[in-house]
Amino acid sequence: MNDKATALTIIILTFNEQDRIVPCLDSLAGINANIFVIDSFSTDDTLDILRARGIAFVQHEFVNYAVQRNWAQENNPFTTDWVFHLDADERVTEELVTWLRNGFPQAAANANGFMFSRRTIFLGKWIKHGGHYPSFHLRLYRAQFGHCEQKAYDQHFVVSGHVEAIRGVDIVDTVTNSLSQFTSSHNRWSTFEAAESIKEEGDGEVKSTLAGNPIEKRRWLKNNLFYKLPLFLRSFLYFFYRYVVRLGFLDGAEGLVFHVLQGFWFRFLIDAKILEIRNNRKTRRSRRI
Repeated sequence: MNDKATALTIIILTFNEQDRIVPCLDSLAGINANIFVIDSFSTDDTLDILRARGIAFVQHEFVNYAVQRNWAQENNPFTTDWVFHLDADERVTEELVTWLRNGFPQAAANANGFMFSRRTIFLGKWIKHGGHYPSFHLRLYRAQFGHCEQKAYDQHFVVSGHVEAIRGVDIVDTVTNSLSQFTSSHNRWSTFEAAESIKEEGDGEVKSTLAGNPIEKRRWLKNNLFYKLPLFLRSFLYFFYRYVVRLGFLDGAEGLVFHVLQGFWFRFLIDAKILEIRNNRKTRRSRRI
């Protein structure tokens, strides 16, 4: 980077991403930044692709996303003032590339972090409705002021100081390569969230307030509204809210599949696993009596 004050490292996590890492890296071509990849011991051609492109990478055992992201940031060989966290299935839009090249140097003087909306692409379709867009996420910040909160699921980055939301400048999230992969990953994540809910450790470090930024508002609604509703009923109500009230039906057939799976099935599965955990605990207690 030419200006040390805005020197930037883009951090990417990978595990068997040979089909997705190339489009991700291609989208970064116009950005004057270092790229640092942390790989969880891929067994496909991911590392060969990184070597061929001269991308700096290290391998590190995966515990959870929070641990991996924070480890990556702490071990960034480029030691830049700013870090930008991406997933291998994400791409940056041309608008974001332009903003990073032209708008970021000026904006960085007055903020410690920036949020961008994530543009969800599911089965090749942009999911624009159901309250799913815009959906802001904090990804770019001064490394000394930010980190990823320690949560097994639904973790966000937290930053001390002023954070700005940049509108109309998106990160593209391709979500999944297949429905099998989508349901498999969400089945795994549902276990994490159910366990967090039972332990009452779901708040994390993100402030839970309606008066806050978009991330803080979502956390408040989830903790103080959604989780206060009865098990199972809340998954039906949430789907109705997304698909009818927030016009999710306008996303067509692909949107129907997405909103049913991500807005209903996933939430229902979490509640089912919460019920399972509670029943297993009752069984264990009864055996001890």
